[in-house]
Amino acid sequence: MSTNKQITSTITDKGKLEIAITESSRPVPKDDEVLIEVKASPINPSDLGALIGPADVNTIKIENSKISMDVPESVMWAMKPRLNIPMPVGNEGSGVVIEAGANAQDLLGKVVSTFGGGMYSQFRCMPATSCMVMEDGTEPRECASSFVNPLTVLAMVETMKMEGHSALVHTAAASNLGQMLVKVCLDDEIPLINIVRKQEQVDILKNLGAEYICNSSDDDFKDQLTNAILETKATLGFDATGGGELTGQILTCMEIAARKYAKEVTAYGSTNHKQVYIYGALNQSRITLPNNRAFGMYWSIGGFLLPAFLGKIKPEKVMELQARVANEIKTTFASHYTKEVSLEEALQLESLMVYAKQATGEKFLIKPNG
Repeated sequence: MSTNKQITSTITDKGKLEIAITESSRPVPKDDEVLIEVKASPINPSDLGALIGPADVNTIKIENSKISMDVPESVMWAMKPRLNIPMPVGNEGSGVVIEAGANAQDLLGKVVSTFGGGMYSQFRCMPATSCMVMEDGTEPRECASSFVNPLTVLAMVETMKMEGHSALVHTAAASNLGQMLVKVCLDDEIPLINIVRKQEQVDILKNLGAEYICNSSDDDFKDQLTNAILETKATLGFDATGGGELTGQILTCMEIAARKYAKEVTAYGSTNHKQVYIYGALNQSRITLPNNRAFGMYWSIGGFLLPAFLGKIKPEKVMELQARVANEIKTTFASHYTKEVSLEEALQLESLMVYAKQATGEKFLIKPNG
């Protein structure tokens, strides 16, 4: 096969976002590269930023085998760098190395996972150093989600250690990533407070053995969260929602708890530094913090991205984290999918409207080669 099909997303200067399957020549690996026949690639929430971006899904249309949506005029100024440029989509995936450059011959025939964009593609050329080699007996479907969720989970734990915290708070905790974090924290004996919004999500995490679960839909949610923080002394949170009041509620409950156990409380609140990192955007509304500054002055809110974290740590540490993922890809870091689709099926309206909702338990897997 000399051609390569892939899904691309284009924002036009006419204010339209167009998603289509495009064809190009099959890439040829350079000396330090490999050519992967992509067998499986997941649709993660992080993929939707490139795939759908700021487009209004309520304006979706299918025209000439293309999906199109309107892009609000108010955000077009920020889209200038990608106007009229077909952007390959798909952050991560897995497959079999079918060709290798002169310096990567040892990877021929290996099942590998990789992270680098453009994975909703039949074939993908990648640097050999960007490939995570799987253990014998691992199928591509089993390791398609080896980077984004597993390494983000391990990055959260490493950040906790590096910054001197001793426990974690995590939102949207019943997600695929959230369930992995529960397993890692149980194995590593790290106190973890899980925030969910439905009783069925509480049940999911209880079945995994999670100890601290707070339901944000309950009337006593803030009391639940404060009591859990009081017991664990958590001062670090990771928020997948990225909007609304939840970040402010976490900081406030951390401060209420800290004033009860902290050794020093000043006119500016407890001296325990409270940190919340936002790593997702499940809630598109603005972040709202309480006007009364109930969380004192010892606090920070920041963004958290996996590539930035991996760039800060030593290569040996990255290799250590990747080795753990490869060793536990069928257990701790196993992913489950509700639907497997081809490139063409991924662009069917009924499929797109499901995975665009980013609902818990609705994870799609694309199989570019059928």
